[in-house]
Amino acid sequence: MNAFSIPELHIGRLTARIPIVQGGMGVGVSLSGLASAVAEAGGIGVIAAAGIGMLEPDFDTRFQEANERALQREISRARSMTSGLIGVNIMIALSDHESLLHTALDSGADVIFMGAGLPLKIPAMVTPERIQSGDAMIVPIVSSGRAVEIICRSWLRSGCLPYAFVLEGPLAGGHLGFRKNQIDDPAFSLERLLAETLDALETFRQRAGRDIPVIAGGGVYTGHDVYHLMERGTAGVQMATRFVTTKECDAHDRFREAYLRAREEDLMIIDSPVGLPGRALRNPFLNDVTAGERKPFRCPWKCLRTCNFREAPYCIGMALANAKQGLLEEGFVFAGSNAWRADRIVSVQELMNELVGEYEKVMQENSVA
Repeated sequence: MNAFSIPELHIGRLTARIPIVQGGMGVGVSLSGLASAVAEAGGIGVIAAAGIGMLEPDFDTRFQEANERALQREISRARSMTSGLIGVNIMIALSDHESLLHTALDSGADVIFMGAGLPLKIPAMVTPERIQSGDAMIVPIVSSGRAVEIICRSWLRSGCLPYAFVLEGPLAGGHLGFRKNQIDDPAFSLERLLAETLDALETFRQRAGRDIPVIAGGGVYTGHDVYHLMERGTAGVQMATRFVTTKECDAHDRFREAYLRAREEDLMIIDSPVGLPGRALRNPFLNDVTAGERKPFRCPWKCLRTCNFREAPYCIGMALANAKQGLLEEGFVFAGSNAWRADRIVSVQELMNELVGEYEKVMQENSVA
């Protein structure tokens, strides 16, 4: 390794050669195909558990079993394609998040990222001993230093602490952990949130006697962005939007093409039926529901605890599943703030090479300056 090489990412006993975590994209967008390619290229590939069983034939009648079966299968497939690091993203808001957590652990996931809620009860669910030994490598996803403090104080009651945190800022795609008026407020920029989070972690790092790295995400698009954040103290970055326009992305070609056609003004903040704002690409489906049109659906299972399905104008799970399959007339595409910059489809390896090359070029230029 030369003086200008991109640093490795260390999370407990795990080491990723490249400090890039591929963000989990639910309802089938990031499955074993994408995750294994990212892992093979040196990053951490992530399978998203949200809605993973929606294309199983018995999803309507055996919701939990379908999700467990699909998650187990995707982890096994990813393992067959790479010896790299495979993670799973699980939303706390999922009604079956506990069973998915145990399925991921039992299926051999290296690391589990948990967001869309504070994972305060995790030590009781998997035992502090498994966390302390590194057998259960669980990384909470947060949007503030305050959330870090709450999680750490809660876990300390069981005698353990997380091995890392993902800090997700307001420029991310999908559901956002911010109020609408905070999304464009400079006070909630990723850089400010990062400084706040690093400060909040200092005491807990001392208590743990080890590092608790922060992985920053939300609007990270280039190797220059990676360098910029790592110079400010992040140990790695989470990127999702960049991986949509790769050959290995598990979504339909029409899903990818929506990114290639997107203009900056096509990005919009929606009011999701689950009670959170979300960032997506404007299309006729979203125009209809924004204008007040209801899209009839039947809810066989309340998959999200925060969804008021009796009053929801549409089923977000079904809308996202349709989009993943290329049925954009019957759904829509979540996207990060930089999705409009996508201009070509590349392989994951080409993308990783580009990001590392950009990082190392900026690093060398700054060392000379």
